[in-house]
Amino acid sequence: MAETKCGFATLLGAPNAGKSTLVNYMVGAKVSIVSPKVQTTRSRVRGIFVKDGCEVVLVDTPGIFKPKRRLDRAMVASAWTEAEYSDLRLLVVDARRGLDDDTRSIVASLKKNGEKATLVLNKVDLAKRENLLKLSQELNALYSFDATFMVSALNGDGINDLEAYLISRMPEGPFMFPEDQVSDLPNRLLAAEITREKLYLNLRDELPYVLTVETDMWKDAPDGSARLEQTIFVEKENQRRIILGKGGAMIKKIGSQARQELEELFECRVHLFLFVKVREKWGDDPARYREWGLDFNA
Repeated sequence: MAETKCGFATLLGAPNAGKSTLVNYMVGAKVSIVSPKVQTTRSRVRGIFVKDGCEVVLVDTPGIFKPKRRLDRAMVASAWTEAEYSDLRLLVVDARRGLDDDTRSIVASLKKNGEKATLVLNKVDLAKRENLLKLSQELNALYSFDATFMVSALNGDGINDLEAYLISRMPEGPFMFPEDQVSDLPNRLLAAEITREKLYLNLRDELPYVLTVETDMWKDAPDGSARLEQTIFVEKENQRRIILGKGGAMIKKIGSQARQELEELFECRVHLFLFVKVREKWGDDPARYREWGLDFNA
């Protein structure tokens, strides 16, 4: 019987480097939400793909940046904790943005801790070719990466080579998850994340960072459909009014977009009911941090 391989690869990077898009592409399914806004990923998300007798568990982490709030500190601490216990660390860099302060800080921490890492220049389809080699040389001069890959998580360029590399570096061992499982994220939490993504995409810049979504009820019906009730928590009444929109137009739009994606994701008809409530300082609730897998005291 052929030996199987299984291991963990953690993706590190500055906010909006494209880590979630990369994970989703390699997994072949939506397991991590994506938006143009920074700091979209809050908790550790594991995406899983199986290829050539190897199960690779990709760990999508929150972007690493200079923290200002308790939630920020917990997100950054989570990223470094996951990296410490992984078989492989991937530093994902936005090739178009180049070497920014956040990326410099991550490289400095890797160097200080003596941790090996692989460099992945993402979004190469949006960067000038002559700048890619220069950026690669600049980063490798700062730190001795095990290997460097140039990819586009959006269109798949270079992904096959990256996947082959990951498989070659994974240790021998039994699979940790069923072969058809693409994520370890509970359906209730994944459904809440999908709705949060639609909120991010539709609301003004400042609002996404003061809201969260919880799935209060998930009930499967005899006809195969599912009824989901979710609560969107904000910190102030005026934020609640913005989410509802004039005549409830905004919340209807968000609900429609979320329902459509949930139906595609779970392959069943979904009846989605959204409620918006004010809960001051929801970001200081230890229970919420436990649900996200974050350390409240980080």
